[in-house]
Amino acid sequence: MTREELYSIAADAVNDSELRSEDIPAIDLYVDQIINLVSGKLEEGSARFHDRQLTKTMINNYSKDGIIMPVKGKKYTKEQIIQILCVYTLKSTLSISEIKRLLYGAYSAEGFGADELVDIYDRYQDIKQSNRDYAHKLVDEILDNNSIDVANDADYISAICALVSLSAHLKNIARAMIDAKFPEPEPKTDEEKKEEKEKKEKEKKEKAEREKAEKAEKAEKAEKQSKEKQPKDKDNKDNKDKKKKEDETASEE
Repeated sequence: MTREELYSIAADAVNDSELRSEDIPAIDLYVDQIINLVSGKLEEGSARFHDRQLTKTMINNYSKDGIIMPVKGKKYTKEQIIQILCVYTLKSTLSISEIKRLLYGAYSAEGFGADELVDIYDRYQDIKQSNRDYAHKLVDEILDNNSIDVANDADYISAICALVSLSAHLKNIARAMIDAKFPEPEPKTDEEKKEEKEKKEKEKKEKAEREKAEKAEKAEKAEKQSKEKQPKDKDNKDNKDKKKKEDETASEE
């Protein structure tokens, strides 16, 4: 393989296409709309990325894990969509726990909100584009510094190992930075676990009682409407019978 062929492979390998904040409508979106938006953007990149679809299950899991803000109703705000995209794009390198700590750490900063998240996300996309452009030079640098000739099969394998090694180092540095700034929370004590369990059970019980009360209220309302309707139906029937008799009488005459 020649270097030019390797450059072509590298260019295709980094040609993924991701949404920027301006690609996201200002209105709230349903899950299907978000998925279609991401899917359409993926189609603009290399074919190797077309099957890396965002799914309903993934979004539901992000919500259940508490990585994105709770959803009110069935629609997601632009801020929540950006949160989803952050998890979606980072999860190939970081664990869900690390991403969660990263986002929680960001939101714990004073004055951090939706606008700041959008700024970070867009800057991340700018840096990612710059890194795509730098990939060509990086490959060159690794090959030259290690006297690797990709036309040689053994050197070709060495080049792959060198890139994997660099990728692993950079990944470990990023993870170490998260650990340093946003460490794992202290394990909960048995008492805290007990209190949390009791709180969840209480909330669950209260929710069940509310739903039961709402159901009973709806049933009572439906029964009341049914009773109010019955006299009207009877009157209508009586009027119809009366009219029928009058028509029959008039016909006989």
